[in-house]
Amino acid sequence: MAYYDSKKDKVYVYISNQLELDAEQIALIYKKRWEIEVFFKYLKQNFPLKYFLGDNQNAIEIQIWVANIAMLLLQVIKKALKRKWAFSNMVSMVRFHMMSYICLISFLNDPEKSWIKQNSTNPNQFKLFDSSA
Repeated sequence: MAYYDSKKDKVYVYISNQLELDAEQIALIYKKRWEIEVFFKYLKQNFPLKYFLGDNQNAIEIQIWVANIAMLLLQVIKKALKRKWAFSNMVSMVRFHMMSYICLISFLNDPEKSWIKQNSTNPNQFKLFDSSA
């Protein structure tokens, strides 16, 4: 089956045993399938799903769902940012600063400014590694 994409001015040829579907429907199925493949590629690259915390089906499904939700939340955050980040770099920064009390959006838009502001807001705060104490 052949499908002509007028936007790209290109002809795509698909081999399928679904003879009752027309070429446009087959092309749409392949496009959606490719989007799913890209989604799982991002998921496997950025979230540790090599080892599961539980050994039953429910525990594994929960871990996969949590990774999916985290990835989708990070995609929403990425779209809200003015600064452009590679997804893997953004995930690393979020993972590194997970326990810092900072505004995530402002930090990812301007990390240097946000970090300086965070560290200079309370001069009376106890400093763990201050040599003058």
